[in-house]
Amino acid sequence: MSKNMLVAPILKWVGGKRQLLNDILPLIQSKGTYIEPFLGGGAVLFAHQPKKAIVNDYNSELMNVYQVVKSYPEQLIQILQVHYANNSEEYYYSIRELDRDEQYKNISLIEKAARIIYLNKTCYNGLYRVNSSGYFNSPYGKYKNPNIVNAPVIRAMSKYFNDNDITLLQGDYKEVLKKVKKGSFVYLDPPYMPLSRSANFTGYTENGFGYKEQEELKQECDRLREKGIRFVQSNSDCLEIRELYKDYTIKTVQAKRVINSNSAKRGEINEVLIYA
Repeated sequence: MSKNMLVAPILKWVGGKRQLLNDILPLIQSKGTYIEPFLGGGAVLFAHQPKKAIVNDYNSELMNVYQVVKSYPEQLIQILQVHYANNSEEYYYSIRELDRDEQYKNISLIEKAARIIYLNKTCYNGLYRVNSSGYFNSPYGKYKNPNIVNAPVIRAMSKYFNDNDITLLQGDYKEVLKKVKKGSFVYLDPPYMPLSRSANFTGYTENGFGYKEQEELKQECDRLREKGIRFVQSNSDCLEIRELYKDYTIKTVQAKRVINSNSAKRGEINEVLIYA
């Protein structure tokens, strides 16, 4: 089956993998079920386009976007067209504030998905960020002509989800890994180990992912290896990660990071791919 080039990420996401695809894709060799427990923007899934996949993310707003794209693409496009027609700084903040309202829980899942896509396309630097209360808090981006609707990509992604056996889950990555069967391939893209305290960006969910969580992930990787299940993990190139995975193959790759609140920290940075 030839791949549909229109199937691509519709959201900018922290740690997106588009520029590392040439390094990651050759390592995905299994013909079995493809499993991605930290889906994020989905660059690897949409480039690989497996026929059978189980994908998950802890972020419920994000996974709702994918569920809505799958089930209600045309209704989603219609609401995005309304957002596009009304886009302004004042309108942006009125949409951003919706999740503070008690009535937010009554908004339809399609409207919630459209809200996230709209905010993602128009917020500063495409930075999905929530505060400690779980409220979206990125400022307005002042872009001249943001691609808010992106109907061809939404339709192509919906068709991909529906024409193939793609299971969309929301929750703890460990629950996904419990069900992995031999012959599957797992791609792990967790929140990265921070390179410094100031770099500790875990704002895309309310739950942090610190060194303790990195150790727990390492134990999960050990279990996969014991079961003979192949995996690749992306992470930051730092002493803690290299020490944790010293018994694994570690490949250094270069990524260009454009989502960073500090412009001086954008640019090429070493990352690692870990596999057995």
